[in-house]
Amino acid sequence: MTTEFTHLPHLTFVLGGAASGKSRFAEGLAEAWSDKRLYIATAQAFDDEMQVKITRHQDRRGAGWRTIEAPLDVPGALTQVQTDEVVLFDCASLWLSNHMFAEHDIEAETDKLIRALQNCPVPVIIVSNEVGQGVVPENALARRFRQLQGEVNQALAAASDTVAFVTAGLPHILKGQLP
Repeated sequence: MTTEFTHLPHLTFVLGGAASGKSRFAEGLAEAWSDKRLYIATAQAFDDEMQVKITRHQDRRGAGWRTIEAPLDVPGALTQVQTDEVVLFDCASLWLSNHMFAEHDIEAETDKLIRALQNCPVPVIIVSNEVGQGVVPENALARRFRQLQGEVNQALAAASDTVAFVTAGLPHILKGQLP
């Protein structure tokens, strides 16, 4: 494993549908790039099902990760990186829903997030859900989330050096390249 980041994309954006393998793919990238890894977690366990999912992700990652819980303040978490780490931010979709439920200004929070990602001194892998390929949701809140998630994903993709779309565990490179 390496801690030399000069050849790595600064921002790598990994998106895909639910259960597409995007988190596993992103974890594999981080593990291949460095033995010093920071996981920025945005999930909150409001029910048993979500707690099981969080535990499954933690178990799969194992002990080689340092974790910062940041359901809302990913920019703050990015200020805590160590210079020899690679960062995995999982995921932008839960970050967005957390801000929606807190009734924050999504455009302002997105701008703050993008600036923090661009200014982070180490490589960052960002995971997000692609939500625009399904049916139109039946309720206004879900339609608003879908619209905002599409806008956030577009902003993250534009800011990223490399963008990968994961389907059935297989990455499709949409922008840039992986080393």
